[in-house]
Amino acid sequence: MPAHDLIDYLTMVINIGGSDLHLGAGAQPMVRLHGILQPLTEDVLDAQDCRELIFSALKETQRARLEHDWELDFAIDVENLGRFRGSACYAMTHVEACFRNIPSVIPELQDLGHGPTVEGMCKEGNGLVLITGVSGSGKTTTLASMIQKIARERGGAIISIEDPIEYVFAHHRGIVRQRQVGADTQSFLHAMRSALRSDADVIVIGEMRDLETIRIAITAAETGHLVIATLHTTDAPSTVARILDAFPEEVQDYISSQLAHCLLGVVCQHLMTRADQPGRVLATEVMCNNTGISACIRQRRFSQIPGLIEVGANDGMHTIDDSLAHLLRHGFIILDDALALCRDKSMMNRVEHEKQSAAKR
Repeated sequence: MPAHDLIDYLTMVINIGGSDLHLGAGAQPMVRLHGILQPLTEDVLDAQDCRELIFSALKETQRARLEHDWELDFAIDVENLGRFRGSACYAMTHVEACFRNIPSVIPELQDLGHGPTVEGMCKEGNGLVLITGVSGSGKTTTLASMIQKIARERGGAIISIEDPIEYVFAHHRGIVRQRQVGADTQSFLHAMRSALRSDADVIVIGEMRDLETIRIAITAAETGHLVIATLHTTDAPSTVARILDAFPEEVQDYISSQLAHCLLGVVCQHLMTRADQPGRVLATEVMCNNTGISACIRQRRFSQIPGLIEVGANDGMHTIDDSLAHLLRHGFIILDDALALCRDKSMMNRVEHEKQSAAKR
């Protein structure tokens, strides 16, 4: 028997301000604290311990699906503790899992570190907005904050398609219909097709995973819907390239023309370890579609996009280097972390030199 039950471990994670609990056979329970994975307790879990802990969180149907598919995404509510997103899978024939804490209060966009440009995207009537980043970069939280802002300030019919449902929204001035893949719909594709027939004003896609979902998202954005979706890409040029590369070469000219027309913007996120205090801080690249960006997308000149973002401040754009320079200049991050993520290393070295010179004066 494990020394603690799952709720004990989740409570420990919450009490120390952790974001994730990892359970693996032959390892101690691990917590991710401010982006760093570290032991939660000294207990070493065996395969049976992990299985009991993980299965205690699952319904009978979920256990059957995990044993059949060998992986499962799910969400659980723990009374007096909160909501968690779970991801379970088999590893070397043993069941292992990660549980991520979902805060009960959805942060405001400005509190996350976003500026007026991202807030402005929430006011658009139609078009495609892409929130991108690696796993754990805060895409879901940004998505939730945008949904909350739209529901509170604009209302309308908002349909979100998620796997699994993480944040739970209040309806406010409109109605928010949350659909979970595997529980409320067969797939993102089926739910997208249904959303187009459901008088939706805003369609939110937890993740664009396949060509047909991307195709329908672009069509929805062209036909009067505001579509907000996430992708696992790290900057604006690779985001546009990723979408086009999902399609066969013979239709890429047509799709690039569609995308150039309907894309509103791309917000690329990175969560970085803070240097001034415990925690993490958001670095972003924000691209807004204008005449120059649209031409680059249509002609697939992706290498020119960073330069256009750099000179597009009047349109609300900034590069990842602009964001990193700001964070470095104000002491929120260290030089090594900025250098690991930036495009222009000389710019980061110059900012660090200026900061140190100013400190000596």
